[in-house]
Amino acid sequence: MKNWKKIAGIAVIFLLAISVLSFAGGAGEEVEEAKFKIGIAFDVGGRGDKSFNDSAYAGLVHLAKDFKGYIAGDPDKVDFGKEIELKYLEPKSGGQDREQLLRIMAEDGYNLVIGVGFMYSDALGKVAKDFPNVHFGIIDGWLPDLNESSNITCLGFTEHEGSFLVGAIAGLKNKELGGKLGFIGGMDMPLIHKFQAGFYAGAMYVDPGMRKEGMLLGQYIGKDGSAFNDPKTGESIAINMYKQGATIIYHAAGGSGNGLFKAAKDMDKIAIGVDSDQGYGYATGDNEEEKAMAEHILTSMLKRVDNAVYLTGKEMINNSKVVGGYTTFNLPVDGVGYAFNEFNKDKLADVKAEVDKLKQKIISGEITVPDHDSQLPDWMAKTF
Repeated sequence: MKNWKKIAGIAVIFLLAISVLSFAGGAGEEVEEAKFKIGIAFDVGGRGDKSFNDSAYAGLVHLAKDFKGYIAGDPDKVDFGKEIELKYLEPKSGGQDREQLLRIMAEDGYNLVIGVGFMYSDALGKVAKDFPNVHFGIIDGWLPDLNESSNITCLGFTEHEGSFLVGAIAGLKNKELGGKLGFIGGMDMPLIHKFQAGFYAGAMYVDPGMRKEGMLLGQYIGKDGSAFNDPKTGESIAINMYKQGATIIYHAAGGSGNGLFKAAKDMDKIAIGVDSDQGYGYATGDNEEEKAMAEHILTSMLKRVDNAVYLTGKEMINNSKVVGGYTTFNLPVDGVGYAFNEFNKDKLADVKAEVDKLKQKIISGEITVPDHDSQLPDWMAKTF
């Protein structure tokens, strides 16, 4: 009797095991395997910076919409299907874990991993060597000796051209205001000097008064990556520039730009944003103080990081690979530009036609734009 009970018990366990395995197999058959996995590692500040990182995130959302994908672990639950898996990771405040973030996604089988910001350069170069079957992209980064067969693509922009356009807007608007113009940079490095050079050149091109010494103010927040996440210093610099007579200040300082916007609101002055359409982002948010700041943001220099993420992801999805080397997003492909939206269209109505003509002159080569402020004296001598 005991033997029969033992045999019956074993039989029950066996049948249960078969049932569980059959259920698991059925469930596995219903789960749709993602065709491609694409991830990005944000720069310091992460999501919600209303600038560089948010623009990159918008590129992920665009990919999800167009290719039936979803963003894994996303609080906003972006989900248009399961064909493409998308993901983003955020670094610690000091950015010391950048290499770890890249490795996590590479180890998880992501086909394309993009580092957002030049600070990923060294880490990405190391990780790419360890994962030759994963393609890596880097926004604003530069690694030498790449070619089309490399598993790294550097994604750059002509920031000086877009900055020229917002500089022209500032110069045209300042003709009535009669003051100085200011520029606040984040980290003191060649990349950010491109923004400064273009802004100054655009202002000088449309307003001869800006060619006089002392009419263009400029200051950098710091010497390392933390300069892009220091709004208090950004606010202090902006207050000082406004007190010196600046009527409009343009920033290329990432999250530190929030300090500029606060100063502009508190002092009833004008600011120009960068990377994403910051005026629109602030105006449509839930924060009442940011909505008040938006009223003082004239426009923003658009650096289409979203397009870089989207187009690189699209290339991977359509071709199962990405061409290595160097890709530049410029004015002809709307890689850079300026913000024109429902909130600022009336403010820009009187200058838009002239600014758009300048854009075409840059595209045609009639106007060349210096990409470092040290080039401005020679550029002025040749241009005026």
